[in-house]
Amino acid sequence: MLLRDRKVIVTGGPTVESIDPVRFISNRSTGKMGKALADEAAVRARETVFIHGPVHESLIDGVEYRTIAIESTEELLEAVKGELAPDAVLVMAAAPADYRPAKKSPVKIKKKKEELVLRLVKNPDILRTVASIRSVNPAYGGVFLAGFAAETNNLEEYALAKLREKDLDMICVNDVGRSDAGFGVNTNIVTVFMRGGERMELPLMSKRDTASRILDCVEEGLTKKTTQLLT
Repeated sequence: MLLRDRKVIVTGGPTVESIDPVRFISNRSTGKMGKALADEAAVRARETVFIHGPVHESLIDGVEYRTIAIESTEELLEAVKGELAPDAVLVMAAAPADYRPAKKSPVKIKKKKEELVLRLVKNPDILRTVASIRSVNPAYGGVFLAGFAAETNNLEEYALAKLREKDLDMICVNDVGRSDAGFGVNTNIVTVFMRGGERMELPLMSKRDTASRILDCVEEGLTKKTTQLLT
């Protein structure tokens, strides 16, 4: 089944992890790449849903597919699990926080001491969790998992490690240290690595054009995955 027969779940934007009612931990993701992927998926797929963290309201104003707003990484995981289906393609373009405060203060923390020490605990790994669901439940064996790796160094090494360790079908890596391919800009430079060893270099282009090329790779991967499941 190609995308026209599939449900596509795209995630985008940051997550926020509350320290107290005023402060939080987050990152610089704006959701632009995720939105571009959701826009392109809506043209190709049977159904598209965009699960996003806190993004500017103009980014999702007037879209013709379903959107789900979340805040924390744990909320993102629950939303993804709630949308997961046997025919799903998950494109994980969000930038979930890796860690969260061990405790959230119910009141604003006052500035009293010279140092404030926060104890952080690891958040769940969403792609790894979905891959685990796929591995133990035959009904979800056809789910296609595409991850993103926003890196600043050793791009290929880290991307291939994530592809392998998280049991992904493909991963897209970009250098967020670049001014023309990082967070908040309208262009991107991406390298796509497939489970079977193939790679594709996507040069500098708009995020919408990047999204189109990425979904081309997804469809190629789906064709191979379907053939393997049938043989």
